[in-house]
Amino acid sequence: MDKEHKPEQILRHHWLRRLEHWTVASLFVVLAVTGLAQRYHDAAWSAQVISALGGIDHTRLVHRLSGLAFSLVFVLHLTVAFLVVLWLRWQPSMVVSLKDFTDLLQNLRYYLKLADHPARCGRYDYRAKFEYWGIVLGSTIMIATGFLLWFPMWVFQTFSFLPGELIPAAKITHSNEAMLALSVLVIWHIYNSVFSPEVFPLDRCMFTGRISVERMKHEHPLEYEELLGEAPEELRRP
Repeated sequence: MDKEHKPEQILRHHWLRRLEHWTVASLFVVLAVTGLAQRYHDAAWSAQVISALGGIDHTRLVHRLSGLAFSLVFVLHLTVAFLVVLWLRWQPSMVVSLKDFTDLLQNLRYYLKLADHPARCGRYDYRAKFEYWGIVLGSTIMIATGFLLWFPMWVFQTFSFLPGELIPAAKITHSNEAMLALSVLVIWHIYNSVFSPEVFPLDRCMFTGRISVERMKHEHPLEYEELLGEAPEELRRP
């Protein structure tokens, strides 16, 4: 490739992927605020949130409708992922493989100065994959328990063999899983997107869809080499 035409940035995320990301993020914020307001209803800030939304009934309605929208986006995401892998023969890049565990060990050795270089990762490294599947599993639990709490009579009329203890169990699971998801978001995802030394003060990739060549070489060397070898048209100037 001619050095005079060497690109400065690489298109990494299509605008549809970025739209999906910010849709999920917005719905997550609404669900967190309305859900926490119900869990900690005795707190002063909760009373303000509930009052601003027009009362507890409206707060529950907003929470449930946001949960319904989140569920639709979640199902659509999994459906599209399944179809593009099955019919378009796309590589299932989020599937966890043995290499992810060896990459983890390699990075641990690198951080401890027992290795000369970090792991050579592709489009998604082990951290992204573990976070992704954590979201998939957590979302499945939240959707199932949320549906059960929203329509308990229908569930028990349809599945009469289910024990009555399922409702309080679903309530505890729904609430605790929500706190776990919020904790992971604050501690893990926001740190990696904002406070990590490699992206501070902000990772702009999910805004622009582009990543610098130097960062691509450092964080995703295998993907960079694949783009150079198979899809050089994906390399674009900002």
